[in-house]
Amino acid sequence: MLAHHHHHTASNISVAFFLNLGFTVVEIIGGLLTNSVAILSDAVHDLGDSVTLALSWYFEKLSHKPRTETLTYGYKRFSLVGAFISSVILLGGSVFVLTRAVPRIIHPEDVHVDGMIFMAVLGVAVNGLAVLRLKGGRKLNERVVMLHLLEDAIGWVAVLIVSLVMKITYLPVLDPILSVVISVFIISKIIPNIKEAVRIFLQYSPGGVDIHKVKEEIEGIQDIVEAHDIHLWSVDGNHHIFSCHIVLRKDLPLSQSHKIKEELRSLLKRFDISHPTVEFELEDEPCSSCDGKEPCS
Repeated sequence: MLAHHHHHTASNISVAFFLNLGFTVVEIIGGLLTNSVAILSDAVHDLGDSVTLALSWYFEKLSHKPRTETLTYGYKRFSLVGAFISSVILLGGSVFVLTRAVPRIIHPEDVHVDGMIFMAVLGVAVNGLAVLRLKGGRKLNERVVMLHLLEDAIGWVAVLIVSLVMKITYLPVLDPILSVVISVFIISKIIPNIKEAVRIFLQYSPGGVDIHKVKEEIEGIQDIVEAHDIHLWSVDGNHHIFSCHIVLRKDLPLSQSHKIKEELRSLLKRFDISHPTVEFELEDEPCSSCDGKEPCS
């Protein structure tokens, strides 16, 4: 089932890539013919999306390779690298579009409204189809790619509305204003993805797991005296790694440790921890990780 999901993810990204790349060429030509900075800004975004989709596709396939002696956790984090690069490219593209759109607000230029309407309808159809292919993706890489395409689809809806308004009341300044609104919206959405990727790279504890709650529940298991030296991080936002030292009662028979391990495994699974590593210690036994200079907690 997991292998099927990996293949499904890569397949969806590949379809979205070819749709996006083909339409980007159409956008650039359409933007030049209509003299619309809003369409050209979408073309820049879609060109960036094509690059990021290619990266995401490659890193997604790479992330499913088995682990090696040098990459002991496998290639899962490569998917995160793709998501990070995609986000940075989209952020840069949005800033570039802002530098082109703002002067057009001060000095509006004529645009070809009928051409804008045609391009907008086509844009909604192409990007909407790509979004449907990626809807429901669980990995950060998929979510970032879908966010790119969803924003493009929303942007084309906005272009369609504005072009229809200009068809009735010709206000060319609406074109660059729309471009600025789309770019600011994208920046506001992409920054949280960059923050999430950086948190994972820096091995922050996963946001959805309360480490104090984990410690509390571990220490609630019978025959466990204390849990300390706890570490919790995520490989790619989905696969969480956990390690800790467990202090057992010093008179506990060795045969009981297996039962405790099973309870721990079941408990940690509830917190979506897929790779736990536990070291048992007995009461009064010095901790192997403590140097006496700081608390071992």
